[in-house]
Amino acid sequence: MSPEPIAALDGSATVADPVTVNPSTPVGTPDSGVSPVADSGQSGREWPRWALRPVVIYLASRVVTMTTLLVAWPFTHRSILGEVDRWDSRWFLRAAATGWPTHLPFEHGQVAGNTIAFFPLFPISIRWLSDLTGLPLMASGMAISSVTGLTAMVAVWMLVRHYADQGAADRATLLVAMFPGSFVLSLVYSEGFAITFLALGILALLQRRWVVAGVLGLLATATTPVALAFEVSCLWCAYRAVTKERDWRSLAAPVLAPIGFVVYQVWLWIHTGNLNAWRLTERGGWKSYPSLRYPLHILVTFVRDPIANTMTGDLLFIGTAAAVIAAVVAIRQRMPMPMLLYGLAAAGLGLVSAPIGLRPRFLFLAFPLIIAVGIRLRGKAYGALLGVSIALLSFATAFTASSWAVFP
Repeated sequence: MSPEPIAALDGSATVADPVTVNPSTPVGTPDSGVSPVADSGQSGREWPRWALRPVVIYLASRVVTMTTLLVAWPFTHRSILGEVDRWDSRWFLRAAATGWPTHLPFEHGQVAGNTIAFFPLFPISIRWLSDLTGLPLMASGMAISSVTGLTAMVAVWMLVRHYADQGAADRATLLVAMFPGSFVLSLVYSEGFAITFLALGILALLQRRWVVAGVLGLLATATTPVALAFEVSCLWCAYRAVTKERDWRSLAAPVLAPIGFVVYQVWLWIHTGNLNAWRLTERGGWKSYPSLRYPLHILVTFVRDPIANTMTGDLLFIGTAAAVIAAVVAIRQRMPMPMLLYGLAAAGLGLVSAPIGLRPRFLFLAFPLIIAVGIRLRGKAYGALLGVSIALLSFATAFTASSWAVFP
C-alpha cells in the first residue's frame, strides 16, 4: 500500500517531500488537528484544472476493472450484470428492494444472514435514485457506486494536496484508485460513499471545521461500521483543541460522528425488538465477531504450513503483512495525526474482525495507509508497486466476478 516524509509532527515541512506553504499564514500543528496548508490551487478559476487530475486517475482505474469484466464475460457464461450481482452487492440490492426484517430470521438455531448486517445510507440512496429516475435497482446501485468512486478519488486527492505537493497527491491517489480492493467501485458496494465522507471528514478536521467533520462522520457511520474508526481522529483533535486552546466547539466532531451508527442500532432495536439485532446477525449470518486473538491465529496458521494453507489464509496473511508495512511507513512519514489515527484504527478494526480480516476491500477502507506508501515511493520503485497493484486489481476483479471460493 502506501509512501516519503512530508509533514513533521510539529507542523513543519521536512526536506524529503517539500510542501509549498505560505510563510505568512499560520499553519498550526497536527497536534491541534491542523496540518500544514499547501497552496493547493483548489479555488476560484483553477478548480476545473486540478479536479481533472483525480477524475482521469479514477477513469483509468475503471478501465482496468471494466476491461477485466469484459474479458471474463465469455468464461463466466454470465452477462456483465450477472458478474456484478454477487456477494454483498446482492445484499445491498435486497435491502434497497425489501428493507430490513421486523424479526430476526433463524436457521438451524442461529440468526440467518439478512439485510440487518448492511447499514442503511447506501441501500436507501439506491432506492431513492430508482424511484426518482425509474431505473432498475441494479442500474441505480452501479450508478451510485461509480459516481461515489469518483468523488472518493477527488476527496483523497484534495486531502493529500492539503498538506503535500501535487506530485504526491497524484501518486497517492493513483495508488489508491489502483489498489486491489478498489474493484468494489465497479460493483454495487458502499466503499465509494464511505471513502468520500471519510476523506472529506479528515480534511475538515485538518481545517478545524468541526461541525462539517462531525456531519461527514455521521454520514460515514450510517454507511459502514468501519467508519467508527473516524471517531478516534475526532476525539484526538477535540482533546488537543480543548486542552491547548479551550476551543469547545471542537467537541461537535466527536459528538456528531458516531450518531449514524447509534441511530441505526436504536432504530433496529425499535424495529425488531432486539437491541443486539445487528451484532447477532453478524455472528449468526456471517460468523463474524471481534477477536484480539484472530491476528495471531492468521500468523500461526500461515507459518505452520504456508504451502498447504488455504487461499483465504494466504490472502489474510498477505493483507496483514501489507498493513503492518504500510503502518510503519505512515508512522515514520509523520503524516497529519488525524489521518494517521484513522488509518491505523480502520486497519485495526479489520484485523480483529474474525473471520473477515484485512482482505483487500477492508484494507482499502484504511486508505491513509495506502496514501502513505504512494507518497513515500518514487521513480522505479513506485512504478513497480503500481504495476503489481494494477495486476492484482485485475485479478481481484476477475476472481470476485467468477468464483464463490473466497469472500472478497
